Amino acid sequence: MRTRSIYLLIFVLALLPWFLDNRYVFHLAAMVTIMIPLALSMNLMLKIGQLSIAQPAFMGIGAYGAALLTMRLGFPPALALLCGALFAGVLAAVVGPLFLRIKGVYFVLLTYAFGEIINLIFQEWTSLFGGNNGLYGIPKFAIGSLRLTQPQHYFVFGLLLSVIVYGVMRLVERSDIGAIFHSLNEDEMLSRALGSNALSWRIGTFAVSAFVAGLSGGLYAFYISFLSPEAFGFIVSVDLIVINAIGGVSTVLGPVLGAIFIVPLPELLREAREYQLLIYGGCLVVFLIFFRQGLVALLQRGKAHA
Repeated sequence: MRTRSIYLLIFVLALLPWFLDNRYVFHLAAMVTIMIPLALSMNLMLKIGQLSIAQPAFMGIGAYGAALLTMRLGFPPALALLCGALFAGVLAAVVGPLFLRIKGVYFVLLTYAFGEIINLIFQEWTSLFGGNNGLYGIPKFAIGSLRLTQPQHYFVFGLLLSVIVYGVMRLVERSDIGAIFHSLNEDEMLSRALGSNALSWRIGTFAVSAFVAGLSGGLYAFYISFLSPEAFGFIVSVDLIVINAIGGVSTVLGPVLGAIFIVPLPELLREAREYQLLIYGGCLVVFLIFFRQGLVALLQRGKAHA
């Protein structure tokens, strides 16, 4: 019942842009829906006890892949979106056997280095990716005669994508696969004793998380119609960590609430721009010290006391 109340709150927040009917509000809402699957992709890695800093790189691969397939090869946008995400997933599956033999801080550093290498490729391969000047003229997403041109269109599309990704991850969390994830995080030796191939599960999880990040990237490319390497830098990883920490890592609902709270925050703090990072960091410190389970646990606790 308490979780249903949170769902109701999210539903009301999803209706809010339509009542305000403001183009910029729809833009913020669309960016929230783009960030939700990306945050969920990091949460999927956190479920197996691995903090991946490579998620923005996979987002970039999905974004540039979808854009270039549409612009240079004439792929239909829907097919280009899926292929771009598939590129990211396949690359994760290729490097996964090397990366996922390493754990802890070394894995974090390795994924950080991987992300920086991918970003450097985006910067230096100017003939393909446009370098720091960016990739212009990306067409809008279209399926047949239906063409998405307005922020509210991408808000609806992003909301649909977020619901699908969340629904799948929620089913996984409540299934036997979710139990395997928990065992990989808490007691890998026990997981192996029960017959699970820990490395294979980790590689598969890494590939799926990269695919989801690639979907976010493809949607971002079609919405913004411009790509630059800066959009997929290290700061995005920091945002994803903050979103998961504030929303709550232990449940799939956490990154959703975290994205709803964090993505619009810079705009809400626009009048106090010089204090923006201070307020941002203060919120993180408060949650890490007093509300370690995140917004989900905080809302559930408030509902229980009501």
